[in-house]
Amino acid sequence: MSKIAPKIFATRVLTWQKHHGRHDLPWQNPPTPYRVLVSEIMLQQTQVSTVIPYFERWMARFPTLEHLANATEDEVMALWQGLGYYSRARNLHKAARFIIGEYQGKFPTELADIQKIPGVGRYTAGAIRSFAFDAYGPIVDGNVRRLFCRFFGIEGIPSTAAVNNQLWQLAEDYTPATDNRRFAQGLLDLGATCCTPRAPNCKECPLHESCYALKTQQIDQLPTPKQKQVTPVRPGHFLWSGNQHSIFLQKRPERGIWASLWCLPEVQSPPTDATLVGEFEHTFSHYKLIAKVWREKTQQVNESQEGTHVSYNELSAFGLPAPIRKFIQAQRQIPNHT
Repeated sequence: MSKIAPKIFATRVLTWQKHHGRHDLPWQNPPTPYRVLVSEIMLQQTQVSTVIPYFERWMARFPTLEHLANATEDEVMALWQGLGYYSRARNLHKAARFIIGEYQGKFPTELADIQKIPGVGRYTAGAIRSFAFDAYGPIVDGNVRRLFCRFFGIEGIPSTAAVNNQLWQLAEDYTPATDNRRFAQGLLDLGATCCTPRAPNCKECPLHESCYALKTQQIDQLPTPKQKQVTPVRPGHFLWSGNQHSIFLQKRPERGIWASLWCLPEVQSPPTDATLVGEFEHTFSHYKLIAKVWREKTQQVNESQEGTHVSYNELSAFGLPAPIRKFIQAQRQIPNHT
């Protein structure tokens, strides 16, 4: 493991971030607790470039905790559609109502209290404390894992408990007591621009002189990669019940895939008396969906189920899974305005 004093480590990160880091991200100006919360939830498993337009639309629609807390679930899900991992949107909605109810709308400042907010884990709590309050808040995300594994020479799959605990201990030990906003941003910026997964720019990294992986020529071996797994494939069957003006949609259950989103009715197997409208594919985190959409010759079954006919002109007001929305738009030749 590389030996370097925490103060020296922090100084190098802070100095580099001041001159080479990112300073114009929309949630940085101003870095209020609410704006940081929204950005951090959106950034979970999503790239910065993808998040920026969603963040800006979100803040225009829900500029405060109160606006979000008072919104309906459908309004929240409709604005989130296309960003994926929809449980994040529900957690943000719950978080706003939680902070209003438990803290009278005043954002908690202590790590333990921040972590009680729905959807906020250990990393997000540290990020909120660092960015919103410029206070001590250790962070370990994908960028930091990669940086620490290479710099400190940590072997083993980062997601395992032993390695994860080691990384968090390093984060706690090497996070300074001051300048936390810039330090945390520096760690993330280094991982995003220098210590990248492939072809890292080691020459520009302020830590390269003490980097274990660089010294031992193990840049490509660290972090230890997980064994690749074959993504299973599952069939799916959906029903198309529509006319020239509207389409029949159902709201999915609160748990499971596409929870609480509006969707074409799903059935367990192909209808016996139906024609194929079309097909689409969608890859989730754990499997790939190969879906077929059917039109029944008699649509009485669909009409008797719980759901609603939605005008094609009003689809933008409903939160739909991205592949379902794309399929409907393709069938009806509706422009995508999201």
